[in-house]
Amino acid sequence: MRKYLLNILFLVIVFQFTNGQVVLTADGPGNTYQLINSVFANTNRNVVEVPDCNHSDFGDHIDEVFDTDLNKNVFRFHIHVSSDNDRCKKFDRQRNEIKSYSDSPENLKAEKGETVEYKWKFKLPEDFKPSSNFTHIHQLKVVGGPYASIPMISFTLRKGNPDKLELRYTATKSQKTLKTVDLNLFKGNWVEVTEYVKFDDVGSYSVVIKTISDNKEIFNYSNSPMDTWQDGAEFARPKWGIYRSLKSKEDLQDEIVKYADFSINEIKDLYSVDVLKEKAERILLTSNSSSEIEFKNVDGFNLVELFDNSGRKIDIENKIDNSKLDVSGFTKGLYFLVFKKESEIVKVLRCYVK
Repeated sequence: MRKYLLNILFLVIVFQFTNGQVVLTADGPGNTYQLINSVFANTNRNVVEVPDCNHSDFGDHIDEVFDTDLNKNVFRFHIHVSSDNDRCKKFDRQRNEIKSYSDSPENLKAEKGETVEYKWKFKLPEDFKPSSNFTHIHQLKVVGGPYASIPMISFTLRKGNPDKLELRYTATKSQKTLKTVDLNLFKGNWVEVTEYVKFDDVGSYSVVIKTISDNKEIFNYSNSPMDTWQDGAEFARPKWGIYRSLKSKEDLQDEIVKYADFSINEIKDLYSVDVLKEKAERILLTSNSSSEIEFKNVDGFNLVELFDNSGRKIDIENKIDNSKLDVSGFTKGLYFLVFKKESEIVKVLRCYVK
């Protein structure tokens, strides 16, 4: 049965690769490392970096279980204070991560000029304890160049009063915190992350995190233009898992972080913001309620598309009715409504979601 499921998964992966998207979804207990490698690696590469070598009696530090909240199988990432380290190479920190490599499928490696959507779910325990030094649960890092040792983007959990999730960034080695949020909003809750990056010297970055139970937005950040390409890089890649410092062991405890539904998708439908602004009429449509924007007197089109202020296309399927656009759940900010006849732009309107 397992072989049959993996064959089905292979067919799905082939289809997703041809469409620029790669998805890694848990399918049930057993052969977890093989499943991860079948998606994130070529046949001879192991992309699972775990502390099994030093703590083999525990077994695999990434496994799969059925989660009753999501009603599906998910990945569990385990880390232990006294037994685990960083791949038996470094002993002042611990690593349990998955990532792609230079010989991974091309869809998993972002090159300069590309725009990529990263999407996934995760859940922290209610009593999760982050380090006062660093606890990373997600990173975007480059391979090659003088700045490859430091993540360009990281989700760093930090002990404090209260504990926080920090969005950290650097284009060189001078990392800074872009935004923070109370970690209590995450503890005990499944959340979904949607992250967009245009990888370039003049690129853009945005992220939205919502609780899955009620679709409530608990974190967002957007910046354009933004330097999202570290000089000398060969490619950029995502990393997910638990990577934490052991310098203050008294802060820590054994932890389990759950992850689900990793998705990497190269976005082709992206407009230049300068082009949109140049074509946009000066009319600024503002949502007349908390959930919709109304537009009238637009003729000669057969397609409506919506782009955010970074030029990223927003899915509005089934959200337009009688010259009204449903914007419930949208991040507040500036958007562009693009009206097309076939592939030609007829009109562009600026709109603002409160």
